[in-house]
Amino acid sequence: MGYRQILLLLTVLLAWPAVSAADVNATVYRHYQVLLSDHLVEKTLPENGLVSAFDYDAALTGEGLMERLSAQKQALREFNPGELEGREASVAFWINAYNFFMLAQILSEQPEGALVSSVWDYGGRLNPFVDNVFERQLFNVGGQNYSLNDIEKGILLGQAYADKGWKDARVHFAVNCASVGCPPLRARVYTADNLETLLAENTRRAFNTGRHLRVEGGTLYLTELFKWYEDDFIQAAGSEQAFISQWATPAVAEAVKQTESIRYIDYDWRLNRPENFEVLQ
Repeated sequence: MGYRQILLLLTVLLAWPAVSAADVNATVYRHYQVLLSDHLVEKTLPENGLVSAFDYDAALTGEGLMERLSAQKQALREFNPGELEGREASVAFWINAYNFFMLAQILSEQPEGALVSSVWDYGGRLNPFVDNVFERQLFNVGGQNYSLNDIEKGILLGQAYADKGWKDARVHFAVNCASVGCPPLRARVYTADNLETLLAENTRRAFNTGRHLRVEGGTLYLTELFKWYEDDFIQAAGSEQAFISQWATPAVAEAVKQTESIRYIDYDWRLNRPENFEVLQ
């Protein structure tokens, strides 16, 4: 083997761990990506806002859905999250886990043989004797069962990530609870390479979507995410308005600066299917 071939081989071998770490999400979540590619509908709104919906009916009537869900669940059961390297790969992984498991729950469990109208139809708010979908420890990663709350509040927004400097309030605009009021599900899985771009883009575009933010006179209307997770936004930037100004377009930031009071937009818990979005009709 010549000098140049040896040098090329060494270059490839040295680069391989970094490539593997960056691409782990695309590999592990390849079955989930097929679902998104086949059945997610995204639409850009005026001022570059964004809505998305998942076509559950098409997914359920298509071929191979349960096999694909099973293959994705198995891939997550067999994956050791301890192998994740660095903030970007780790945060991306758990955002994908939350979003996939929420989607899989709806596609797999249909009370009385029909899609739920809302994620709350699984219990909790309507039946205090039944754990709601966010509290059920049904979702297995690396041999351990997690709830959606474990993933979002315990890992992504938990103390361990905060101690590492990994906690990021923009995660609230990336995890998707399969409701109309949620920030949009995206058509591609999160990876180490696209995490920062998507977090910034999701947050900015949410602030250009009337369902999440609008200004009327001197009143700032915000998604109830800002009420439920106020501490996260204050911790990140000092105040809700400061957080918005940090990530919004200059026009939105200026409009928010002129407001004098905050009110919250009632959260729309209807399932995020295309029929529930007027702009998609």
